[in-house]
Amino acid sequence: MFRIVSRAVMALAIAALTALPLGAQTNDEWTRPFAPFRIVGTIYWVGSYDLSSYLITTPAGNILINTGIGDTAQQIKKNVEQLGFTMSDTKILTATHGHFDHVAGLAELKSMTGARVLIADQDRSLLETGGKTDFAFGTSPSAQFPPVQVDGTFKEGDTISLGGTTLTVHRHAGHTRGATSFTTTVVESGKTYRVGIVNMGSINPGVRLVTRPSYPGIADDYAKTFLAQKDLRLDIFLASHASQFGLHEKHAPGDAYNPERFVDPKGYLEGVQKLETVYLAQLAKERGGK
Repeated sequence: MFRIVSRAVMALAIAALTALPLGAQTNDEWTRPFAPFRIVGTIYWVGSYDLSSYLITTPAGNILINTGIGDTAQQIKKNVEQLGFTMSDTKILTATHGHFDHVAGLAELKSMTGARVLIADQDRSLLETGGKTDFAFGTSPSAQFPPVQVDGTFKEGDTISLGGTTLTVHRHAGHTRGATSFTTTVVESGKTYRVGIVNMGSINPGVRLVTRPSYPGIADDYAKTFLAQKDLRLDIFLASHASQFGLHEKHAPGDAYNPERFVDPKGYLEGVQKLETVYLAQLAKERGGK
């Protein structure tokens, strides 16, 4: 029996994620260990309680999406090994966007595994400067992280393929210039699931859209992101934070493997629409001179 995410719970999670504090390295839920588990097919959760890290295994090696903060690399290694896999089998490291809470462990993981680091072209400088070129947090030491050399970049519509697994890249910009979602298809027990690891379009505190915009075109980028995300047809909805897709209402440590608990097309669309409402309210406020 899987847990149903209530609209109230999802609304609270989304509201919280539109106001993440800048110095959020101290957020306990971001660093708290969480038991790894199999989500669907060869996609596994290896992240912390709230910061998503996804391991995708293939016969030719593995893909890791997102890291985290603190001792994230060692936490991820422990989780990967607990699932019975070997960290050195990681061949590709990538991320949904270049903020510290999702990429701070990339440098250590690259050193540990020798994997290639791939990122959206627009976020390349974030990784290679350790966050110093970020339009919102670039001057804040608390948002900086060990820089990492990028081995390759991708753009809208590109694919990342390894060992028979293919991820399609979707540029869902605004949160960062290169914010990215990944989609793939998984066949499990005769059933086909359209899976999305989605970078949701939240707006960080202090970001401006039209009046002294945080970067030229940011309002248009958000508008395009919401339109594109509403057009995605997903069965299983995952995201950059556990709280964005209600992980802890759908799964608890020790639960039996059941991909159906993550089938949530309605919750996905509601999440996108709620964040779009926040965006439209900010647009109206800025255009009203406030």
